[in-house]
Amino acid sequence: MTKSKTNPKVDWYFTKNKNWSEEIETLRDIALESGLNEALKWGCPCYTLGESNVVLIHVFKEYCAYLFLKGVLLKDPKKILIQQTENVQVARQTRFTNVKEIVKLRPSLRAYIKNAIEVEKSGVKPELKKTKEFKMPEEFKNALNKNTTLEKAFYALTPGRQRGYLLYFSSAKQSATRESRIKKFMPQILKGKGVDD
Repeated sequence: MTKSKTNPKVDWYFTKNKNWSEEIETLRDIALESGLNEALKWGCPCYTLGESNVVLIHVFKEYCAYLFLKGVLLKDPKKILIQQTENVQVARQTRFTNVKEIVKLRPSLRAYIKNAIEVEKSGVKPELKKTKEFKMPEEFKNALNKNTTLEKAFYALTPGRQRGYLLYFSSAKQSATRESRIKKFMPQILKGKGVDD
């Protein structure tokens, strides 16, 4: 496969992340070897097949990573794919703390990217949990029962937006915090908007 060209619009990402510069340059090189196109999405270098996002590079304080957007569907013979949090359904990370780890895994990372491309070309879609499978906090149930307009507006939202609210409300440890969040976001829900809109 022909190596893809770097995208000048993405270069700044590699110069701004000084702590991980050697690591992410190596990850970039491996991704470009796959023939994927380089784009900037969500503020990160993203490698695409046509309009489909396959893998992206991102950095954190303790590590840098590849994020395979349909990672749940990939073969994982090296056991390097990580589910970031229990609520992440599809994407999976491979994490690195130094360039030696990346170089050692280079052939495997090429194989993982190749597998991700095959998954994308196949058109297989991952099975997602249904919104009703997510826990609804009692405080939100009560708010929906008391306000039929709010209830209709919530169920008219896309499943992703519904899940976003359920996860956000449920993540608060105290009932008072959950109630405060619900009250704060009622206008958003009534406007048909998600937590992050």
